[in-house]
Amino acid sequence: MILAFTVLEIVAPVFLLAAFGFLWVKLGVEYRVEFVTRMAMTLSVPCLIFVSLMQTEIAPAALTALSAAAMAGYGALTVTTWLLTRALRLETRTYTAPLIFGNTGNLGLPLALFAFGDIGLDYAVVVFAVMAICSFTYGIWLVSGGGSILKVLKEPLVGATVLGGLFLWQGWQTPTFLTNTLSLCGQMAIPLMLITLGVAVARLTPGRLGQAAALSLVKVCLCAGIGWAIGTWFNLDKTAFAVLVLQLATPVAVTSYLLAEKYGAASDAVAGLVVASTLMSVVALPLLLAVLL
Repeated sequence: MILAFTVLEIVAPVFLLAAFGFLWVKLGVEYRVEFVTRMAMTLSVPCLIFVSLMQTEIAPAALTALSAAAMAGYGALTVTTWLLTRALRLETRTYTAPLIFGNTGNLGLPLALFAFGDIGLDYAVVVFAVMAICSFTYGIWLVSGGGSILKVLKEPLVGATVLGGLFLWQGWQTPTFLTNTLSLCGQMAIPLMLITLGVAVARLTPGRLGQAAALSLVKVCLCAGIGWAIGTWFNLDKTAFAVLVLQLATPVAVTSYLLAEKYGAASDAVAGLVVASTLMSVVALPLLLAVLL
């Protein structure tokens, strides 16, 4: 009973903020997703990543191990998902990226923060940074049929990750006034992303919900299993292990739908995956968290 209340305390703020965004739209109040998403992805999230990496108290060896484990996890998911889409005769550029990359930003970061504190957020930022780089390179290549390295270099998320890693490696710190400013910008990221998630889900028109529900169940089981195996293989400490599994098991992100819409993939099918996997995560993530705590 105590564990159930603990898990509820962790996940309730996450889903309540998303529900607030959902109700905001249903009440007919204006919410400009494009503007908020652009501000989050170009300002607040890069600031959060940079400051978290610069100020992290995690040992460099542990950070390296988690980064390698995250890369291995997404590599294993890439191979497994490719085999799955081939076996089920699904369109590769529509389904592969959404089944690989989860919502490690909107859901993964706040869940890690509430479940494991600041150290959990630091670990989650590392996994999120790895996912973001992979998603904006290989993920875009999958959806569009071709990608440009110049687009990757222009992404603020990638620049913040590289710069934060450099500051961490060298032991550098920005001046206090600048650190406080960047921290304040970064603190916007988590509530903004959660509210925007609820808004985006409320506006989606999902398609093929039966298939989407089945694939969502496969995704969460596959991702959690691979995360568990990779975390064990790399002998991660308890918190890093839990964060890796939790981050890999997050549902399909709304950005997958936006990319499908932008590059002409079957966006209705991806919308169905977003809705089905997000609804499923309301049950799946608390259960997974109860096992990991």
